[in-house]
Amino acid sequence: MRTTKGQKSSKKIRPALTPEARENQLISLAVDLAEKQLMEGTASSQVITHYLKLGSTKERIEKEILEKQKELIDAKTENLKSTKRVEELYADALNAMRDYSGQGEKDDGY
Repeated sequence: MRTTKGQKSSKKIRPALTPEARENQLISLAVDLAEKQLMEGTASSQVITHYLKLGSTKERIEKEILEKQKELIDAKTENLKSTKRVEELYADALNAMRDYSGQGEKDDGY
């Protein structure tokens, strides 16, 4: 990029390997630019409002609720997996007991 006196050239960023990484790069650049504009007093009202909302108590509480909901969903998922595994173990144990007592499937060919 061309630069004039007093301006720094933008830093070169390594190309992202995935779309998610590219998105994160662009978000980082946008946040850096917003920070620069806020520091210089040139930020638009939309940028100022965005960051004011992020700092509000309501926003923090909503973010905390979302994090707790995610944890709850993760816990429920783990519980379902665990329950399924226990059911499989019970079924295996019952089959083993049936086989041991002679009530299992007969493979003798009688």
